[in-house]
This record gives sequence, structure tokens and C-alpha cells, in this order.
Amino acid sequence: MSRTVYLFGSAAPPVLEIGRVVGELQRRGWDVCLGLTPTAADWLDEEVGELETLTGHPVRSAYKRPGAADAWPRADVILFAPVTFHSLNAWALGLTDRFVVGVVAESFGKRIPTVAMPCVNAAYAQHTQIDLSVTRLRSMGVEVLYGEGGFVPNQPGERLPYPWPLAFEAVERAAANG
Repeated sequence: MSRTVYLFGSAAPPVLEIGRVVGELQRRGWDVCLGLTPTAADWLDEEVGELETLTGHPVRSAYKRPGAADAWPRADVILFAPVTFHSLNAWALGLTDRFVVGVVAESFGKRIPTVAMPCVNAAYAQHTQIDLSVTRLRSMGVEVLYGEGGFVPNQPGERLPYPWPLAFEAVERAAANG
């Protein structure tokens, strides 16, 4: 039986590693469907064809037209990583103007296990909304990998390795606990 993960990314530097991330999820036995915020899609524009070949699915960054068939199989798990300050807060507030945010907002009601790993710098982390958003999403059952044991904010402009292995482990846990 095939396991499907929706891998969503927003415009933070780790999204530039998404091809490697897709490959790692596939090595772990996942059928990967890739969704991006509009800016992340723009950043990866030259790689979209390659990513579609790699996943075997269209890379999506916009809602489908009403009545159009869904191009992806149903998700068993959703991983939103990296998720930016904007996308995290929009999700927690239910602001669904972006395709990937709309899908994760529905995941609660559809009972699809969802994991999020933010990528925000220490300046954004000082804004009070982030803690409110993380708390709200966790209260809805989202595993938010933020703070100790997850993504720890870096200084503005500082590039540290993104802890992808934590996200992979969380996806496996979410699938097992389904």
C-alpha cells in the first residue's frame, strides 16, 4: 500500500533543498506531492519540471478551478517545512489565500496528521504572534517542531543547517499514530 505525503514549502532558504528532501522521503517509502507558496514557486521556477519528474505529480502553488479533478492522491500525512512567519500565522488565523495554507487549514477537519517546522529568524521570533500561532496550531493537533527539539531561530542573515531529520522522524510518527 502506497503512503502519500504532501510536502509543502514556503519562501525560506531551506526550500532550495527541496529536491533532496523529496528524494529522502521517497527513500523512506513515501509518494511525495509537492506544494509551494507563490514566492517559493518563483524561487524554484527553473526546477519545477525536474521536481515534477521526480515526484510524478504536478508541483502546485495555486488552487485548482472549481470542478477540476484533483491531480494528487489523498494525503496520509502533510509536512509543511519550511514554513515562514507569514504562512505560519496565516494558517493559525485561518487566512487561506494561498493554496498550501488552505490545504493545511483543512487538514484539521479532514483528520490528516500534519507536521510543521518553521524557519524564522530571531527577530521574527520576538513578535508575540508567533507564540500564539504555534500554541493554536498545537492545540489543533499539529506537531509544530519549533523551539527545543525542533527548529531554533537563527540570527537574521545567519544560515544554519535546517533540521530536516527531525521533520522526517515526525512524519513517520504522525503516520504511525494516524
